[in-house]
Amino acid sequence: MSNGNNRPRGGQVREERHGSPPVPFAPELVDLLERMGPPHENAPATAAQIPQWRAQVAEADPTLDELRDGGRFDVQERLVPGPAGAPQVPLVIARPSGVGEGAPVIYHMHGGGMMAGTSRTGLAPVLREWAEPLGCVVVAVDYRLAPEHVHPAAIEDCYAGPVWVAQRSASFGGDAERIVIAGGSAGGGLTAALALLARDRQGPRLIGQLAMCPMLDDRNDSPSARQMTGLGVWDRHANDLGWTSVLGEALRGTHVSPYAAAARATDLSGLPPAYIDVGAAETYRDESVRYATGLWEAGGDAELHVWAGAVHGFDQTAPHTDLAADARAARFGWLRRLLNRTLASGVRGYWAT
Repeated sequence: MSNGNNRPRGGQVREERHGSPPVPFAPELVDLLERMGPPHENAPATAAQIPQWRAQVAEADPTLDELRDGGRFDVQERLVPGPAGAPQVPLVIARPSGVGEGAPVIYHMHGGGMMAGTSRTGLAPVLREWAEPLGCVVVAVDYRLAPEHVHPAAIEDCYAGPVWVAQRSASFGGDAERIVIAGGSAGGGLTAALALLARDRQGPRLIGQLAMCPMLDDRNDSPSARQMTGLGVWDRHANDLGWTSVLGEALRGTHVSPYAAAARATDLSGLPPAYIDVGAAETYRDESVRYATGLWEAGGDAELHVWAGAVHGFDQTAPHTDLAADARAARFGWLRRLLNRTLASGVRGYWAT
């Protein structure tokens, strides 16, 4: 794929980089990236490739029994009311054994470029690393995927989940007023969009948003997107396919909704505290930094981590590296502080007033 200096093989997409050279990968990731090959070998390049890629992603998902881990977690599926005129929304609810009533709720939205994934995608680490040690219930949503379902299908499905949680949290032992929304990649973008939508509809009050390498901007033209074209794990070609699948002809237009692409929001006030992290050597670096900056400029609470040399989803592709361990520890620390702070202060969620 590349050497440590990220020189593309055979001059691949060299002409698409303007100005700055690509950011070097972290040394502990170089060998893995060499084995993985360039992004077009690991992500769909055309709409015709989406079904096969979707099947590959789903094949790696844990079963419900695997999530239960021999009784370590109580795991169940629910169908809850969806948007008006749309199907019911499937949720997975997972509760660590021994967790008492009134537990904080982590509402999880999976990644997959808006084109792939299920409620179980990426869920196992959330249970082991957050829910169990912090005593939280996890609710994970199986939102409708593009291109079969364009905007606003995904975000409306995602919104239906916390609406139901706020109404029925007692049925599974959750605290309706301590909901943290979280997700990575597409799920990270949906996390930011859901925070905006809940604020604007004065819906469920959220106490925090945790967005990992979030997919925020359909314009896909940042310096980092151009720098890392053809390199790493998810480049601007795959990203463009994801956004095209969601938005169709509206892509990069003047009227794209912030509930589709949160980077389009012009008002970031009144949002819950945010944790944002991203790799320095990936497509989403600059849009993540801009989102955090916008939150600060609006007087908001945001913690931003840009991991040097890290690629998209590095903690999943290279979970045993020191880099991944540091990222997981930072996320856990923020989430623990958030839950402790809101419990001690009695803060019960945010929206603009």
